[in-house]
Amino acid sequence: MPKPKSSLKFPRVLLKLSGEALMGSQSYGHDLTTIERICKEIKDVHAKGVEICLVVGGGNIYRGIAGAAAGMDRAAADYMGMLATVINSLALQNKLEQMGVDTRVLSAIPMMTVCEPYIRRRAVRHMEKNRVVIFAAGTGNPFFTTDTAAALRAVEMRCDALIKATQVDGVYSADPKKDKNAKRYTKLSYRDVLTKDLQVMDASAISLSRENQLPILVFSIHTHGEFAKVVEGKGKFTIIE
Repeated sequence: MPKPKSSLKFPRVLLKLSGEALMGSQSYGHDLTTIERICKEIKDVHAKGVEICLVVGGGNIYRGIAGAAAGMDRAAADYMGMLATVINSLALQNKLEQMGVDTRVLSAIPMMTVCEPYIRRRAVRHMEKNRVVIFAAGTGNPFFTTDTAAALRAVEMRCDALIKATQVDGVYSADPKKDKNAKRYTKLSYRDVLTKDLQVMDASAISLSRENQLPILVFSIHTHGEFAKVVEGKGKFTIIE
């Protein structure tokens, strides 16, 4: 299906949110004020005519890899993590629809009572109807992160960019909160990210993006109005391409 023509730099984007982004200053779960602020930013970008889809992690509720480290079977722990992403997706959907934004949640693990199953053509159609589409339950498979799910869905939706919202304003050579000498990058190649072992996304997500020439833009979710600037190719971010 052809994408709509637009004067926007990135007319169709996938926004990747971590589960931790929904916690605010809390140590667990949801901070409703933070969710409202994030959804307001999504609404503002959507109002510009940008077609938006989202993937959200589940780390604010349950991290599969942490469960595996504690002795749980990795596959079972990952499935629990996927269910956590469904909870987060429904929270975002609820707030967006309260703001008047038509939204659909599509889950890679079918659960017809609460959301639609993921079908690629249906998801594309929702976006063409100006709905915000939230992809839940990762890829539906254990051993894959929500970063990989974000890259996969962005490619499937033929997005112009994968935009990753993080705790800092781009990609650094080290954690800037721990290392004051950490270098901030404005532009990187996919190979740079892999060879420098920069912990921005896992290797499978970077490789999938490279194979499909999908640019990745990394920005801070905590900077008000930054998402709107990033989709216009402005603001403060790191681009990986």
